[in-house]
Amino acid sequence: MGRLENTDRQSVHLLENELQARIDQIFSHLERLEILASKEPTNRRQNAKLRVDQLKYDVQHLQTALRNFQHRRYSRETQDREREELMSRTFTTNDSDTSIPIDETLQLNSNLNNAHRGMDDLLGSGSSILTGLRDQRGTLKGTHKKMLDVANMLGLSNTVMRLIEKRATQDKFIMIGGMLLTCVVMFLVVKYLG
Repeated sequence: MGRLENTDRQSVHLLENELQARIDQIFSHLERLEILASKEPTNRRQNAKLRVDQLKYDVQHLQTALRNFQHRRYSRETQDREREELMSRTFTTNDSDTSIPIDETLQLNSNLNNAHRGMDDLLGSGSSILTGLRDQRGTLKGTHKKMLDVANMLGLSNTVMRLIEKRATQDKFIMIGGMLLTCVVMFLVVKYLG
């Protein structure tokens, strides 16, 4: 890797290919080492696997360094090439490459305005739905209160009403417990029979 930084442009490709071939060879050796480490006696196996993992990490680090170097080199070459093209280019007043694509920009702007309008419509409809739900909640609360008043007027005692509400709460817990138990049974059936 140290030689790679100081190599001239003509032979850098050869050195990169050589480094990549060596890294690939090291990876294949590491795979064989991993197989051999799993055949070690149990008291030495953990230590051997740890060493192989450390070597893998080091080689991956070298691979990443090589890729970073290649990326930097490619971007540097691209910048140099673009700079050369820009310096060798002659500009004229009627150059077709200097035209500005206004039609595409206008179309993009109109599309963005349409999307903005659509989002405003969605937010407005969501707000009206939320207001409707709040109104329905108030209506249902009022109806519930009127039903309790009618039930009290019919002679049902408060204790009976509390027992009914307590039973409704207990039924809710029983339903949730049954749903959870059903989910667990379905999970176990899928896991062990699937």
